[in-house]
Amino acid sequence: MITSAELRASFLDYFVERGHALVPSSPLIPANDPTLLFTNAGMVQFKEVFLGRERRAEPRAVSAQRCVRAGGKHNDLENVGYTARHHTFFEMLGNFSFGDYFKRDAIEFAWDYLVRVLGLPPQRLWITVYTEDDEAADIWLNDIGVDPARFSRCGAKDNFWSMGETGPCGPCSEIFYDHGPEIPGGPPGSPDEDGDRYVEIWNLVFMQFNRDADGQLTPLPRPSVDTGMGLERLAAVLQQVHSNYEIDLFVRLIDAAATLTGCDDRENKSLRVIADHIRSVAFLITDGVTPGNEGRGYVLRRIMRRAIRHGYQIGCTTPFFHRLVETLIAEMGAAYPELVAARAHVERIILLEEERFAETLEHGMRLLEEAIATLSGMQIPGPTVFKLYDTYGFPTDLTADIARERGLTLDLAGFEQAMTQQRERARAASQFGTTSNHAIDVQGETEFCGYERLQDEANVVAIFSAEGSRDQLAQGEEGLVVLDLSPFYAESGGQVGDRGWLIGETGRFEVFDTQKQGEGTICHIGRVREGVLAVGDRATAQVDGERRRATALNHSATHLLHAALRTVLGGHVQQKGSLVGPERLRFDFSHYEAVTREQLVAIERLINREVRENHLVETRIMNLEDAKASGALALFGEKYREQVRVLRMGEFSTELCGGTHVKAVGDIGLVKIIGESGIASGVRRIEAVTGERAIDWIEADEERLLRVAGLLKGGREEVDQRVLQLLERSRRLEKELEQLKAKLAQASGQDLVGQAVAVGGIKVLAARLDGSDSKALRTTLDRLKDQLGSAVIVLAAETDGKVSLIAGVTKDLTGRLKAGDLIREVASCVGGKGGGRPDMAQAGGSDPAGLPAALDLVEPWVRQRLDG
Repeated sequence: MITSAELRASFLDYFVERGHALVPSSPLIPANDPTLLFTNAGMVQFKEVFLGRERRAEPRAVSAQRCVRAGGKHNDLENVGYTARHHTFFEMLGNFSFGDYFKRDAIEFAWDYLVRVLGLPPQRLWITVYTEDDEAADIWLNDIGVDPARFSRCGAKDNFWSMGETGPCGPCSEIFYDHGPEIPGGPPGSPDEDGDRYVEIWNLVFMQFNRDADGQLTPLPRPSVDTGMGLERLAAVLQQVHSNYEIDLFVRLIDAAATLTGCDDRENKSLRVIADHIRSVAFLITDGVTPGNEGRGYVLRRIMRRAIRHGYQIGCTTPFFHRLVETLIAEMGAAYPELVAARAHVERIILLEEERFAETLEHGMRLLEEAIATLSGMQIPGPTVFKLYDTYGFPTDLTADIARERGLTLDLAGFEQAMTQQRERARAASQFGTTSNHAIDVQGETEFCGYERLQDEANVVAIFSAEGSRDQLAQGEEGLVVLDLSPFYAESGGQVGDRGWLIGETGRFEVFDTQKQGEGTICHIGRVREGVLAVGDRATAQVDGERRRATALNHSATHLLHAALRTVLGGHVQQKGSLVGPERLRFDFSHYEAVTREQLVAIERLINREVRENHLVETRIMNLEDAKASGALALFGEKYREQVRVLRMGEFSTELCGGTHVKAVGDIGLVKIIGESGIASGVRRIEAVTGERAIDWIEADEERLLRVAGLLKGGREEVDQRVLQLLERSRRLEKELEQLKAKLAQASGQDLVGQAVAVGGIKVLAARLDGSDSKALRTTLDRLKDQLGSAVIVLAAETDGKVSLIAGVTKDLTGRLKAGDLIREVASCVGGKGGGRPDMAQAGGSDPAGLPAALDLVEPWVRQRLDG
């Protein structure tokens, strides 16, 4: 039995032996292509070549391209686990011809590889061509000798491929494998073709035409070939299994998933989902995507959470998904070494998401199961879907996925109504918080114990909502809770407020933010997730420790950064603001010019030297004046109490600060500056990351450098020289192009002299020089003025759908005829405007179709002015 790895190697070797350049798989994030969310086909990295915008040295190529179809236009996510062949991640084997061979060779290669090399029986293959493609039909039927009974012609929907509404396109020929009469389904083009008996394994696309805006097809000067064959589908055929999930690669992933989750049923579709999703998740993270709430990051998070939920469904409630990376590397690491290099990073990102999602999943599933058990119909009510989303952070698409498994639907209209109501409540709720218009009337201050510990017992002394004071909050309600004692740090001094939980005997309150009211009242802002929280309750106040620790790293780093800035740039540097959170730090400071690269390097080195010194962070409570006398920096304009907290880091930094910090400077680990910019006159901003996130940032930067080195076909140490060579070559080519355009314009100008007509003794010329840029038009205009004597000239050029216009009037005529007046009249015909001097004026336009009328206007315009 041929393995998936052997099949991949066999395909690549076959075409390399036939003169194809072996091209590595491109990343899953398409380069400079905003039209695609992910790379979804093998031809994506060659798109510019097929469009004629880029030329390759090799006219033939072969690749095994990793692809994702889980978002945007191409989205197979919801089908994964339900069908035999849908995947979020798959490998596309493809051979490509860029104006080299065409239909005959492409067809002969495909047949030879499938029948002779792989040994597939011809009587199991079915061929389709485009209805009007007689050339391909003749090759298949007469040259290859395909049985006419296993051949069909199909319409444009199935057998005509295009890159978009306009541009390269052409007929295609598809090769299907017949799994046998015991499988339901008819041949391609028949009424029951949607069955599983005939499965497409290879698509040969013949890029033969260019389609214009009117739908007209023009033969391409260099017809090309783009083929795509799914590795997983072909492996299923060769390994004589019907489902892709039964091939060797998936069997081992499913076995590993079964072992990790404790599921004995290897046929369970949840195992298939998990095995599929680990591939897309691992490769997306390898290629630089991180879980987020929008775009590619949201798709990644959705795939991850879907896999985690399927693990939960088969009884696994502990993190397991990240442990599948090891098995995946064993299966695919040899073909994709970048996955091996990113292993630790991939495992860490997945584990963090598993831990974050665990509690959400547990609570959400419990509520969903209760709702399903009490349904009177087949639809989950909108308010229930919204509650899952709003109260438990349970994604709506995940609810829809579970509903589908149970044969249920969602009341999406009810969900949207509840969402609208929530937005209205949110606007009302925004009346309290840091910008509250309602006074939080609480006697005394909240005792803060967060310097010493992250958890403590406290009494609920007051509760508020948007309506005012409350005795209690029930499940799902938002509000503000005040305790007599709290380990939660309230936002202050640039440090964000803590998050966490208040856990009472009868309720759980999730704290989204912590703010300070008045002199010392700590306000815990959030929502009751379970039960009821009431005034007088005893509660455990529990801070999110990981988030606090990450924030502390960044806050301590801002002190080192401040001191380093003053050392390198000068004592004039003063802090103008900061934002310190768990992800990164932002520090604004006074400085009169941009910080140079050399200065940034010196600042970063100085900070990290202090980190390695690992001084203890000392804190003292002092009288304000004594603190200032000791050299402690105070922020200009900040209000301080008489007694202040002084933070000292060795001899390097001493500042007044009430924030939370590391115990020793070495805890920061590493500080990496990731940005410097100006935000106002005399104010600069530096952004940086610390600890684990600094390492993540450096690893991602390293990966980018290695990818660039790979694209340049050199080592990382050669990147700068290779780029310099490319830039020098580009400048040389641009100069040569400019010289050629000038020569072309000169030649064109000489040809145009004879086209001038006489109007009242004046030479009038209106002509097109398509492809010329503005500089070439000006050069040509000057030459024509010299050659024609007394003249009025208008030159036009169309380039990439844009119009350039220039008008010239010789100086002896500018008293009667103005170039600016003329250009305005001409430009109006092409949807543009312009102006300039009496002797020369320029304009642009966006409607090339109006050019003939614009040029026809010139002679009558001159005649009218002379007659007048």
